[in-house]
Amino acid sequence: MMSEARKDADDLIPISALNHFSYCPRRYALIHIEQTYDENIYTMRGHHLHERTDQPTESGWEEGMRVERALPLWSKRLGLIGKADVVEFHGDTPYPVEYKSGRNRRFENDDLQVCAQAMCLEEMTGKEVPRGAIYHHSSRRRREVSFTPEMRQRVEEAIKGIRQMLGSCTLPPPVNDRRCEHCSLKESCMPSVIGEQERARVLVRGLFVAKES
Repeated sequence: MMSEARKDADDLIPISALNHFSYCPRRYALIHIEQTYDENIYTMRGHHLHERTDQPTESGWEEGMRVERALPLWSKRLGLIGKADVVEFHGDTPYPVEYKSGRNRRFENDDLQVCAQAMCLEEMTGKEVPRGAIYHHSSRRRREVSFTPEMRQRVEEAIKGIRQMLGSCTLPPPVNDRRCEHCSLKESCMPSVIGEQERARVLVRGLFVAKES
């Protein structure tokens, strides 16, 4: 059962929570509801990177382009709040850039996070934000993300899923798949132990199912 200190369903949702939820609903619940968080080499790299990028500065110009760092974001319509690592302004058009410590790989949860940032920027500025980017620090490369209607719909579905979870009292079961391999919460979550127990219960139930002759 989840702790009594869980957030109310009407509270603002951190944009970073969309990343955790989209990756694994149980991971989201452990971090944002149960307040469970463990470190591993990947999370430490990420923290170190964001310590350098999340320093608020005055508006600046880089290569002839206005750049804002650690820009606060919010959306009343979506009930989101957060912060963008970097927002470039291509003319009057905001262009969010999310920094990740790993290599240049596509992960949908990262794409949904930067898409949510764009949706906040649209509400804040009144400007359409069609694209943004993920900067992969290990590869020193950007990967551009187009914010399609389908991606925007998945952002809203993730928000709905989070609010439903906040209104319930059930911790989601572990996924016990490849997502668990490098997860910092693997020991706290115990996916293999709990997953094997559930698999065993399913097998036992199957042994005693009466079949018609």
